Amino acid sequence: MTTGRRFTVVGLMSGTSMDGIDAAVLETDGDSVLLAGAYRGNAYPTSLRRTLLRLPAADVDIGEVERAVTDLHAEVVRALCTQTDLKLEAVDLIGFHGQTIRHEPEAGRTWQLGDGQRLADALGCTVVNQFRQNDLDHGGQGAPLAPAYHRALIRTTGLDEPVAVLNIGGVSNVTLVDGDLLYACDCGPGNALIDDWVGQRFNIPFDERGQKAAAGQVNLAALATLLESPFFGRSGPKSLDRNAFSSAPVAPLSGEDGAATLTAFTAAAIALEAQRLPGAPGSWIVVGGGRRNLQLLRELRSRLKVPVQTAEDVGWSGDAIEAQAFGYLAVRSALRWPLSWPGTTGVSAPVTGGVRWQPSGRESRIGLR
Repeated sequence: MTTGRRFTVVGLMSGTSMDGIDAAVLETDGDSVLLAGAYRGNAYPTSLRRTLLRLPAADVDIGEVERAVTDLHAEVVRALCTQTDLKLEAVDLIGFHGQTIRHEPEAGRTWQLGDGQRLADALGCTVVNQFRQNDLDHGGQGAPLAPAYHRALIRTTGLDEPVAVLNIGGVSNVTLVDGDLLYACDCGPGNALIDDWVGQRFNIPFDERGQKAAAGQVNLAALATLLESPFFGRSGPKSLDRNAFSSAPVAPLSGEDGAATLTAFTAAAIALEAQRLPGAPGSWIVVGGGRRNLQLLRELRSRLKVPVQTAEDVGWSGDAIEAQAFGYLAVRSALRWPLSWPGTTGVSAPVTGGVRWQPSGRESRIGLR
């Protein structure tokens, strides 16, 4: 499946860790990865991140926050183009994921802050956003959506299948690629609980290299309580909100022991999901911010019992992958090609999605079916 056309796109991602914005240049025909280009990451201002972590809150003007988030995305795109000498007029599409502040698939709702028209007008480029809702409207979970891109990356790189791509952001999700099989689901917590814990106990934004966790001891009783969540009794595909789990079971612990236990929780949840996969990966590739947590990698290698590599080990840019994915999905959306499948989100049939915004124009939905 190919168009013969080469698209230059900028993908934008602000994940459930709510720490900032990733932007990446990609060249693709909507099927293959033709060139993975430059990447840029910008952190959210501290005050904005604090506000985002509280949303939705009655005392916050959501519209004002959405405008701020959108304008920061525009700044990142401009900076990326300046960094690479890429002219905005040479960009075919911008894939704008937006900032998720709530994801409730059982209720058919998902909420990503980001004004597509405002971004299109600010940059003079066609923008595609609101990727998730059409999947939800057709019975899917609305997440994860990156599996199509993970498969394209695996095949461009020539990796041996079956292989699993494990994205550890605010939550964790896995993509299994094995021939015609494309399967995905959220596994459980990712970095969010750990980040929130070390922020409260040590006043730091994240556990750098997993040093706090490595200095502590896993509390097995607290870990067992955390693993009692009904989520772990459900079969995939399934997806999660950032705040689906509580750190209450580790509240009595020291800072280091709490970090160690929450890190083990993330790894144990992934290992549980590994047992449910419709195939056994020969290897796992970790992408997302969690790949930098060395203690988490140690826990994963201990529990998964097969090779666990990071994105960089196979020549990928681990910081850029999620942003690249939404650039890739923007092209597929424009071509009216599927973004999700029954095996990736539980949707009733393969569906496309997205809303397209032209500069100074009105939205047009792209090929929803």
